[in-house]
Amino acid sequence: MTIDQYNFNGKKAIVRVDFNVPLDENGNITDDTRIRGALPTLKKILADGGSLIIMSHMGKPKGKVNPKMSLSQIKDTVAKYLGTEVKFADDCAKASDLAASLKPGEVLLLENLRFHPEEEGKPVGIDKADPAYDAAKKEMKEKQKEFAKTLASYADVYVNDAFGTAHRRHASTAVIADYFDADHKMLGYLMEKEVKAVDNILSDIKRPFTAIMGGSKVSTKIGIIENLMDKVDNLILCGGMTYTFAKALGGNVGKSICEEDKLDLALDIIKKAKEKGVNLVLGTDCVAADDFSNDANTMVVSCMEIPAEWEGLDAGPVTRKAFADAIKGAKTILWNGPAGVFEFDNFTAGSRAIADAIVEATENGAFSLVGGGDSVACVNKFGLADKVSYVSTGGGALLEAIEGKVLPGIAAIRG
Repeated sequence: MTIDQYNFNGKKAIVRVDFNVPLDENGNITDDTRIRGALPTLKKILADGGSLIIMSHMGKPKGKVNPKMSLSQIKDTVAKYLGTEVKFADDCAKASDLAASLKPGEVLLLENLRFHPEEEGKPVGIDKADPAYDAAKKEMKEKQKEFAKTLASYADVYVNDAFGTAHRRHASTAVIADYFDADHKMLGYLMEKEVKAVDNILSDIKRPFTAIMGGSKVSTKIGIIENLMDKVDNLILCGGMTYTFAKALGGNVGKSICEEDKLDLALDIIKKAKEKGVNLVLGTDCVAADDFSNDANTMVVSCMEIPAEWEGLDAGPVTRKAFADAIKGAKTILWNGPAGVFEFDNFTAGSRAIADAIVEATENGAFSLVGGGDSVACVNKFGLADKVSYVSTGGGALLEAIEGKVLPGIAAIRG
């Protein structure tokens, strides 16, 4: 069943969204992209004459109530976007009366799902090394089923529109789907778009295909790097992992971020790229700083010759041109992770060069997918989000999908 085929008239729909939005110290939303992304799904249900129950997590409260992560802080913003009053259940597991009393066109927002440890289904307060851990895990899985059953009991139909959590087998993202038949569970519009964007990257590749992987650690990206080796023509590795490669090749990287225990892995990646005929583009020069701050003294140096007390914080001009050259001619582009500490205005040039090249390629007909929190923040900072083909809301979920893993949140609905 697709959301377009379903008529929500007179039905109660429970929708899993990803409203894990950033808040400032006063509880004000600093970026409402995720809320806006879910609006087409939520508005379709209300327009059909259905009633709406919205559920989400926020932050990592680890199964305990934490007022700083309460969804009550975003209720008024959700109400403003939906153009109607939003009721609030201050315990998502005790909302049956509020849900039952909902009339068509009415909206109920449930409190943070992760205030209950059953949502994530992990035992709390017991170490994995403890002999009793397995029994505790089994018991928690049963509690997770009961929690999911309670959430399911509020509604006639389940919609999952939270791609950002689709890689987790949580109560609200996967287990709940067991309590609805195939005609009463579906993906929301945002999820459908995300799945289609990933399919475009993996199944419908127009060549040349350039992938840009940034970030501080090779170790966290190794699965996706290895999977991409069989698919891409050009692979740009940038950001903090630049310096692990430079060190592996015998360079001096000063105080730069570097995974000393992954030097062999870096050399192995270089070797594999050569064997598979992939054009591996690594940084050759960088903007080094004498302090990790926006106001630090800087100089452009070779990535292989960074002075002892200095650290590389951005890609240098020669590297920026090499990155842009590998992007501009591409027909399929994937970008995950910035080229430098873009949060500091003086170290945005590398990420900006990547973004500008992606925009140019997109204007020339390329399909460009930008995903992962930092890359999304990058294109938003530069005001270029509407100039790429697709901006993904999922960080970990996107990476696991591109790694070729089955996402539990999608499998629970599609089978």
